[in-house]
Amino acid sequence: MSDNRLSVLKTYKLFVGGKFPRSESGRVYEVTDAKGKWLANAPLASRKDARDAVVAARKAFGGWSGATAYNRGQILYRVAEMLEGRRDQFIHEVADAEGLSKSKATAQVDAAIDRWVWYAGWSDKTAQIAGSANPVAGPYFNLSSPEPTGVVALLAPQDSAFLGLVSVIAPAIVTGNTTVVVASEKSPLPALSLAEVLATSDLPGGVVNVLSGRTAEIAAPLAAHQDVNAIDLAGADPELATELEKAAAENLKRVLRPQPVDWTADPGTGRLLTFLETKTVWHPMGA
Repeated sequence: MSDNRLSVLKTYKLFVGGKFPRSESGRVYEVTDAKGKWLANAPLASRKDARDAVVAARKAFGGWSGATAYNRGQILYRVAEMLEGRRDQFIHEVADAEGLSKSKATAQVDAAIDRWVWYAGWSDKTAQIAGSANPVAGPYFNLSSPEPTGVVALLAPQDSAFLGLVSVIAPAIVTGNTTVVVASEKSPLPALSLAEVLATSDLPGGVVNVLSGRTAEIAAPLAAHQDVNAIDLAGADPELATELEKAAAENLKRVLRPQPVDWTADPGTGRLLTFLETKTVWHPMGA
């Protein structure tokens, strides 16, 4: 073997509909580490890429929301299994992206893997905390049960490129939603690598779609899109969040406003219940 062998550099791509396309515009942008050192070129997604991702998410919604809770939990657990096998890669990427020591990056990656397992365990238990049998004044059974909202746009946190990312994706999909994820603008590589894990974890194509690029440029068409049912503004600054809220009001999207979050803390059930609708059924007694 020659000592002059050139390394094969990784080409990062978008993740749309279970496939890995380049941006339709052909654009890329430089991604650097916390010290300004070049790491890779990431695709610079366009408005059309965002629209394509919404189409893929809507197409996948029927099958994913109709899957059993047990099956969705199995798939999330499979994601954790696959991440465990690529743990060293993600530790390296997180350390570079966020300027962390190896020990701190390891803690972040381990927490992210554990978070997939945690949410997997909630897959068949959500109805127990979000559903109810309601007392009514009449000879009826009145039952409320949770249902997924639909297609959810997720702006990943800018300052937690992996753990924060997982913390917004996992609760949205475990309850049956499909998603379009806008990766951290400055640190998109962990998100693009996570897409490779999702593609090999039995997750149906289109359930999670990952775009990288300028957050404001990608988020604008998502907030205004008539086929997006909800949007999580975790990765938006206050000015951008205000603009997106106005755009989202056009079709009454559910909006989760940005707020300070400690992504390393126990997640709780807040985001698990955020993108759920409640269906209430009346049924005559004795019928």
